[in-house]
Amino acid sequence: MNFLVLLCMRSGHDDRLLISRSRLALVLVFQLVASGVAVAQVQLANVFADRMVLQRELPVPVWGTADPGASVQVAFDGQSHTTIADEQGRWRVTLAAMKASASPRELVVQSEADRVVRKNVWVGEVWLAAGQSNMAYTTRAMASRLAKGQDLVSAADFPAIRFCRINEPDSPQPLDDLPAIAQWDVCTPQNVLQHSAVAFVFARRLHQALQVPIGVIDCSWGGKPIEPFIPVDAFVGHPTLVELAARAKTGDFEGIQTMPGGTYVRSSSWLAGTIYNGRIAPLVPYAIRGAIWYQGESNSGKGEDPRDYEHKMRALVEGWRHAWDRDRLPVYFVQLPQWSSYAWTYLREQQRRAQRLPHTGMVVTIDLDNGNDIHPPNKIDVGERLARWPLANVYGREIEASGPMFREAKIRDGTATVSFEHAESGLMVGRVAGVQSIQPSHEDRLNGFELIGPEGRWYAAEARIEGGTVVVSSPEVTQPIAVRYACHPEAEAGRAWNLYSREGLPASPFCSDWNLMPYDPDENPMPKK
Repeated sequence: MNFLVLLCMRSGHDDRLLISRSRLALVLVFQLVASGVAVAQVQLANVFADRMVLQRELPVPVWGTADPGASVQVAFDGQSHTTIADEQGRWRVTLAAMKASASPRELVVQSEADRVVRKNVWVGEVWLAAGQSNMAYTTRAMASRLAKGQDLVSAADFPAIRFCRINEPDSPQPLDDLPAIAQWDVCTPQNVLQHSAVAFVFARRLHQALQVPIGVIDCSWGGKPIEPFIPVDAFVGHPTLVELAARAKTGDFEGIQTMPGGTYVRSSSWLAGTIYNGRIAPLVPYAIRGAIWYQGESNSGKGEDPRDYEHKMRALVEGWRHAWDRDRLPVYFVQLPQWSSYAWTYLREQQRRAQRLPHTGMVVTIDLDNGNDIHPPNKIDVGERLARWPLANVYGREIEASGPMFREAKIRDGTATVSFEHAESGLMVGRVAGVQSIQPSHEDRLNGFELIGPEGRWYAAEARIEGGTVVVSSPEVTQPIAVRYACHPEAEAGRAWNLYSREGLPASPFCSDWNLMPYDPDENPMPKK
């Protein structure tokens, strides 16, 4: 409008010239606005923000938008890359792999007429965190209920740990970008209070072990099932997945609620792909080392069918790997703890089976005393156990990642002899003596083992450790056909699940023949409306 006023002033009293020049000015303004030149800017994708951490030792994509055809230059850490924005105004360059660095640096992006700078950028290890409320559970909540949690928070002065919390709503289609520039928070006793306790403990352990910056991007969302975190195009390879995607597409809430493997859908944020579309798709292909996942409660709540969760986990892992074009992207996840729920027993088994996927690992929490709380405050053991997986499998540290995992049961002469993977150092009866404190127990017996005979009834059994195996027997079952461990909704009072490896890591619940434990939906009915 200033240009228009100037033309009017120079026209004097010649009305015809005034009208002619005014029309010319309006045409020019319209053309500038229509072409985007009037608001021309080079922009970075909104995940790139001050205080972020870039992934070390991997190619690092950097992308954004500009005028179609504009030349864009990206500079960081001595590297400079130039590209041309495509017809839709999108551009992308890839920084060569870099070493870790805790020196604050600037990421500079510029075109012919614009310049964007992101400051205090470090290079280290970046992990994606996702899941529902137990992943979202904050350090503030942990510190308010757990004395050791308060101690960790008070000492949480880690300039090299940064958190990025993604809170965007769900979306029916994958978003190209976050709607606003993300906020990366430096870990301080005050800042950490609003971030995931599990992610904090996990990042703290990695930082202390690796001595490099750690970044965590957290897109968890409380009270949500696994389906919305999975890319829609990953709902393949199993009838339940195909049906879930089809019903989600038509908004068939009731159909999803009543189908095998279904959930009690409350809103669009429960449907296939919708959280991925809003919170994860805009992050791709931001370079990450891997992902951690803590979820399952909303796939095994009242009226929700935990069956086929194994296939949903496969879809989640493979969908994320495809999105990032990383066939071996590590994904480590938490098995549900003890809680008085019929369906949780079955969900835990589905999670155990999901470990068959390569480059995954599961953290067992069945042993942790949570007072039958769906949000147990002890996220320290959870985060510490999670960190063991990448330390062992990604970073090459000589540390055991897992507790004993069922391998096979050999039944002979009225006894079942159970062998385990991840039990090379031996087995022990243990007890939880406190947070991060598992002590050998020489007086207690093994709890939670049962046998079943041909008549089809499970009986509590005696169990003893012999070398790297557990031998199970019962006078009530002279001809056992299967054995199980920790397969009740909760342990009996004073008889906690207590089988551990010598490293103090708990054994996962198991049943040697799940055909003898058929799931009955009537045992977990839908809430009455």
